Order: sequence, then structure tokens, then C-alpha cells
Amino acid sequence: MTMHRKIVLHSIGGYRPEFDALVESWIQAGVAYVGVIGKDAAKLEDVIDELCVGDGENSYFILTASHPNESLLKAVEYAEYLKSEHAGPVQIVEF
Repeated sequence: MTMHRKIVLHSIGGYRPEFDALVESWIQAGVAYVGVIGKDAAKLEDVIDELCVGDGENSYFILTASHPNESLLKAVEYAEYLKSEHAGPVQIVEF
């Protein structure tokens, strides 16, 4: 499956341990932005940031944002607004 460089994550169930593997796949795919809405939005944003930093040896930068009180539409609009190194289509992922 091709991964877009911008993702809006719609969290249905909140954080679960398998989320870490999903973030690792985004790092491998070169994702540049992840905006999170839904259950545990702020926690999921923190987990993404922590996994990107890791032990500091091979850190990877993903611009993140949580939108806990926003609609999916607003989060997508925000992601679409991002340009330059964050340009491109937005992919919605439910987790």
C-alpha cells in the first residue's frame, strides 16, 4: 500500500500497543506530517514524537498535531494547508 506523506489519524479506539508498529511503518515510508483526532489524540501525538526521537541516535522528524476537539474535516483542511516539505495529498487512517 502506498503511503501519503501527510496523514490525518482518526483514533477510534485510542492507544493500543500495536500503534507503535504503525508509526514505525510511517517512518519507513517517509511520512512528514501526522494530525491526530479522536480518542487519546494528545497521547497518540506524544507517542509518535517519542518513537521518532527514539534513543536519539537515528531520530526522524514528523511534524505532529493533535486536534482533540476538532472534526475530521477541520483536521484534513489543516493538513491540506501545509506546504513546502509538507506538500501533497492527505491520507485518512483510522485506528
